[in-house]
Amino acid sequence: MPDDQSAPAATITPYRDGPLLVRGDFALVTPEGEPIAARRGTVALCRCGKSAIKPFCDGTHKVADFRAP
Repeated sequence: MPDDQSAPAATITPYRDGPLLVRGDFALVTPEGEPIAARRGTVALCRCGKSAIKPFCDGTHKVADFRAP
């Protein structure tokens, strides 16, 4: 966090064996810089690589037995 202890614009929380939860004011873009519509202030991003709706999580990590701390 910055020295002034101000609240971050966004927070990213990795969930054990699951997605990254992104909350707050953020922008999602493709590698080419094209915007990806988040449609809400909190999104779950896939970490397992198996989601059918990447970059968003669709719960497939449970079926794929994805493990991450």
